[in-house]
Amino acid sequence: MADANERPLSGLSPHLSVSNAVAAIDFYKNAFGAVELTRHLAPDGKRIMHAAVLINGATVMLADEFPEYSGGKRSSPDALGGTPVVLHLQMAEADTFFKKAVAAGAEVKMPLADQFWGDRYGQLRDPFGHVWAIGATKQKLTEEQVKEATKAHFR
Repeated sequence: MADANERPLSGLSPHLSVSNAVAAIDFYKNAFGAVELTRHLAPDGKRIMHAAVLINGATVMLADEFPEYSGGKRSSPDALGGTPVVLHLQMAEADTFFKKAVAAGAEVKMPLADQFWGDRYGQLRDPFGHVWAIGATKQKLTEEQVKEATKAHFR
């Protein structure tokens, strides 16, 4: 485990609720090259009440569900039937990252492809229901070029 002080929290860090935080941490390590920063077990000794991992230079916090502290309601995407949130990872080399995540068990939601706005972009669903977008800038376009490309794409 890395030193939690090694990387301060950024201005915005997602805090994910998952159905199995131990398995999620292992998946994020295998799929996204995550580095575990911290892990705190709940008093039951089984569930994780707080963990933090570093993915692509950003801190992502996560915890197991604790329905006993949420009016008996579960809060993970598995329990809710999906998520409206997409976690975006922008990087130089999307293809290698995307393939590694799929090999680790991520489901392709949108295949990685060159997009009209200039990025190579695709989406994955992790085994815990969270959706991840992977993007790499291939061509820097002006606002006008993006508008024209959008019109052409949606004709």
